[in-house]
Amino acid sequence: MAVSLREYRARIKSTESMKKITRAMELIAASRIIKAQQRAQAAAPYARELTRAVSALATYSNVEHALTTEPENPTRAAVLVVTSDRGLAGAYSSSVLREADGLVEKLKAEGKEVDLYVTGRKGEAYFKFRGRPVAQSWTGFSDQPTYEAAKEIGALLIDVFLQGAEAEKAAKPAVDEVHVVFTRFQSMLVQKPTAVRLLPLEVVEGVDAPEEQDILPLYEFEPSAEEVLDGLLPQYVQSRIWFALLQAAASELAARQRAMKAATDNADELINKLTRIANQARQAGITQEISEIVGGVNALADANSAND
Repeated sequence: MAVSLREYRARIKSTESMKKITRAMELIAASRIIKAQQRAQAAAPYARELTRAVSALATYSNVEHALTTEPENPTRAAVLVVTSDRGLAGAYSSSVLREADGLVEKLKAEGKEVDLYVTGRKGEAYFKFRGRPVAQSWTGFSDQPTYEAAKEIGALLIDVFLQGAEAEKAAKPAVDEVHVVFTRFQSMLVQKPTAVRLLPLEVVEGVDAPEEQDILPLYEFEPSAEEVLDGLLPQYVQSRIWFALLQAAASELAARQRAMKAATDNADELINKLTRIANQARQAGITQEISEIVGGVNALADANSAND
């Protein structure tokens, strides 16, 4: 019984140590999520006004641009999957990876080959374990993304979309579509995996903007609408990726804070349960010892009576 009691006490001690870790991670995530929400909110006005500018440009200029032209027979697509660098965030990464797998299956059913681009070590490990090649990956900034990272990702995806597969086919893009899969932050309790097509450009006013639809302003283009498009559309794509990274960061921290709180609560419950079992084991041991002593005393008394 003493050995069993010692085991219970060791389990209680280890659970208390784990509880301290999960509690600390919960507090860290809770403190960081406020800043992540503020960054996402601060980026919203820029994304909204840029969306309005691109919408007006696409509406009032009759210019065909490679980023806005629908290919006749799309055969290849690039998919950017935004995951986390670390675990202990509940079902955050698995949910967005499930959404990405669904999109990949849909694209393949349409007869398109898929090139995967991944941010976050979880997504990188997921596809590597399943033997699925990843064209490019970025890691180290999932919970604190930078605009430089979004700019690098956007530039690469635009370049892949525009570059020709062969020199004599320079007008034909290497991929016909670019999609991004990320987790949209809705509240501390709700984070929704979302798939969005970035290229060819689908300018939809109000996707990341307020619900009310304002009248688009009129623009004058200098030196030309083509050159304005050349400069504005890449900025638009990069801002959408930046917005997706910020949304994913806030979602990751919210999921981690919730998962760590659940782990801390479970540790409390397990400690209470083990403490009760340990007390019962201790009481059973004491009762057994008392019974043995009483039995020994009775045996001695019986022996003395027999001698008399």
